[in-house]
Amino acid sequence: MARSQSISDKLLERILSSLSDDKAEDVVQINLQGKSSVADYMVIASGRSTRQVSAMAEKLTDRIKQEFGFTSKVEGKDAGDWVLIDTGDVIVHIFRPEVREFYQLEKMWLPQGGSASAN
Repeated sequence: MARSQSISDKLLERILSSLSDDKAEDVVQINLQGKSSVADYMVIASGRSTRQVSAMAEKLTDRIKQEFGFTSKVEGKDAGDWVLIDTGDVIVHIFRPEVREFYQLEKMWLPQGGSASAN
């Protein structure tokens, strides 16, 4: 079920504020509009430990459910190394720094020499 662009933007804003509230580090947003049919935005962030990564993911999914009324799909929360949260319009990746450096997802989605919006 596709949500309107304004809902997508509101969802992105809430995700970014939730990550900020929970002290996420190196938060990057990537606009996927016109690049992918999977989502409108991708957000990549880091937590300092497996405990923080899992807690940020849990709080984020709870906030989305309370404020937007739907359940997000979540993978990897129990391990806490890399949590993927699929809200439909926004895909969120929360990593431990070492895991993020290994996979370098930002490089896959950005044009060469391009940069993402950091918050």
